[in-house]
Amino acid sequence: MTNPTIKAFALAAIMALSSPAVAQENSSETYRQLSLFGDVFERVRSEYVEDVSDEQLIEAAVNGMLSALDPHSSYLSPKNFREMQTQTRGEFGGLGIEVTMENGVVKVVSPIDDTPAFRAGLKSGDLITHLDGEPVQGLTLSEAVEKMRGKVGSDLKLTVRRENLDPFNVTVTRDIIKIRSVRSRMEGGDIAYVRITSFSEQTTSGVEQSIKSLRKKAKGKLAGVVIDLRNNPGGLLDQSVKVSDAFLDQGEIVSTRSRRPDESRRFNAKAGDITDGLPIVVMVNGGSASASEIVAGALQDHRRAIVLGTRTFGKGSVQTIIPLSGNGAIRLTTARYYTPSGRSIQAKGIEPDILVEQAKVEKITRPGVKREEDLRGRLENPSDNQIKPDTEQLVKETDKPPEDYQLSRALDLLRGIALYGSRSSK
Repeated sequence: MTNPTIKAFALAAIMALSSPAVAQENSSETYRQLSLFGDVFERVRSEYVEDVSDEQLIEAAVNGMLSALDPHSSYLSPKNFREMQTQTRGEFGGLGIEVTMENGVVKVVSPIDDTPAFRAGLKSGDLITHLDGEPVQGLTLSEAVEKMRGKVGSDLKLTVRRENLDPFNVTVTRDIIKIRSVRSRMEGGDIAYVRITSFSEQTTSGVEQSIKSLRKKAKGKLAGVVIDLRNNPGGLLDQSVKVSDAFLDQGEIVSTRSRRPDESRRFNAKAGDITDGLPIVVMVNGGSASASEIVAGALQDHRRAIVLGTRTFGKGSVQTIIPLSGNGAIRLTTARYYTPSGRSIQAKGIEPDILVEQAKVEKITRPGVKREEDLRGRLENPSDNQIKPDTEQLVKETDKPPEDYQLSRALDLLRGIALYGSRSSK
């Protein structure tokens, strides 16, 4: 027999959230659907081959309802809700990857710098099909994430599919993930390099402190700023707004549009640019998602920065964490966001102003090519008896390929802008 308490409680909850007119109009159909749910619930509880608690069944039903909406909506158990709150503060346990679901398997949005997943070589776009030999297919995103978490120091074997490669296994050792969301350094004494790995509660203050410190180090000779958002999976919306505001004097940063027009929001910049108008290059790639796309899109639309790299991930939706009394929370997609020019980048991403794929520069040798010094009977150089520089060492130093091709192009671009600006002002 169907449990009448379950149906009555669910119906009361739905009607409480609806207007009286709508509730009356839809109550009959709603009750019919809830009757179906109650029938299935009772069948499973009484006839499933193993005993399953009511809590497990209700949680599974809620999770199924949310995960069927889109890849980013999910139920957070009380334990997962606590872990999520810890994560936004910048420290949590796990492998160190931001993931989503795609076609039933886990897709890596991006590995987080200096984490076990990063050191193990996982890359943006990797598909994780098995966890310790067990298939991911059939799990919800929350269930898959739960399995990837575990005791610090324990190993987890991932089966990975990567484009143009056969599936392979990689073992990752779980660790406490401490995210330092902002790292910075000087490049060549004249370029400030600021790397933002995620948007947590400390991000804006970290960016401001980094710029202040690097300007002091440059002693007034700063030519420009590189903001590196590659493999940044996003994070807190308010932090992406504040970081964008730090480099803008005015104008809209981002707008969010929800189902109800009265809940749409616009975020505008306040006066004050922490770089005083220095040229900026923002670096992005396929692992740049969500909050990092807000920053890139805002600075690009206002022509405040040149965006360099490859197309971003394309997550143009906003998730709201809604706590449930005593029962965890739900992560629900509640709005889409739009860049200042009105662009929705959902499933499209931010196209860079300058497309630069990551590459490795190698020296090209041309066998058989001769120089003057190779010719028989050549004239000797009169300075041959003088002290010669260590040419072998010079070749090693000058021909050494840059470790980061995209960064090298960004630095060249900024120095070119600075050089052009100095010549124009004369």
